[in-house]
Amino acid sequence: MKIVVHTDNAQEWCDALTQALPNATVVTSDAAEEERQGADYLAVWKAPSHLLKEQTKLKGIINLGAGVDHLLNTPGLPSHVPIVKLRDAGMGELIADYVLYGVLHFYRSMDRYAVQQASARWQPHGVVEKTDWPVGVLGLGAIGAYVASALQQAGFPVLGWSRSPKTIKGVKCLHGADGLDTLLPQVKSLVTILPDTAATKHILDARRMAQLPEGASIINPGRGSLIDEQALVDALGNHRKTGHLRGALLDVFHHEPLPDDNPLWQHPRVMVTPHMAGPTPLNDAIDQVISYLHAFEAGDTLPTVNPDQGY
Repeated sequence: MKIVVHTDNAQEWCDALTQALPNATVVTSDAAEEERQGADYLAVWKAPSHLLKEQTKLKGIINLGAGVDHLLNTPGLPSHVPIVKLRDAGMGELIADYVLYGVLHFYRSMDRYAVQQASARWQPHGVVEKTDWPVGVLGLGAIGAYVASALQQAGFPVLGWSRSPKTIKGVKCLHGADGLDTLLPQVKSLVTILPDTAATKHILDARRMAQLPEGASIINPGRGSLIDEQALVDALGNHRKTGHLRGALLDVFHHEPLPDDNPLWQHPRVMVTPHMAGPTPLNDAIDQVISYLHAFEAGDTLPTVNPDQGY
């Protein structure tokens, strides 16, 4: 078995895979072309086009992350090779922590206290019952379901939304266009954990943001394409005028790194983080990749990516 690895810490991955699979040949994409040729599997994150085009014997491609939009849009991606992706692999807990922090930030008025501190203003704010702070989660895949359950266990009422019907204990699950229209007016914090597809691009546009209640907040650890950034800026208002929405915690953006002149950097009601909500824990990810490789070799059925759906 030959595996070619392409990711930021590729050598670390190679060492771990070699230790787990001593009979396999594992090389990074920086190896000489003759060493890379004839790979059985690619384990990649944001693979370059030439790496995909040069491989003619692939049995499978393992995407080293939950998002597959970059891979699916890379020229040279073979249409006949099955693709699997990391599903949770330890990211669920990290993203749930990020989301819970974001919900608590607005729920406990930390955004207001930050503004007051800047002007030395001492003014406590009351705390409503958690049961009066419903949270919406858009996207109920492996990570979205984990996040929704974590929020529910923390005491918040949770409404989840997905393209097709889902069932999660303790979570009110909605689906389809009507389900989204039902969810948005009910939630005080909205979390977006959807994949980047043609159907999800700008799913939060001006019209849908206007459906949220006055003073709602948005938390996005999902994909930058989910939110119309200009519509969000308009909905938030500015220094002089309070907008319809109260604030946003954003980890992902249309262009990354976020350009220096992007107004979100300086917006008084926006917190920006540099795509760090869910870094992939290497040990958990290695275990999942090894299970995928064993399943491929055994001919087992795997949950593969559907290129037409984009996830």
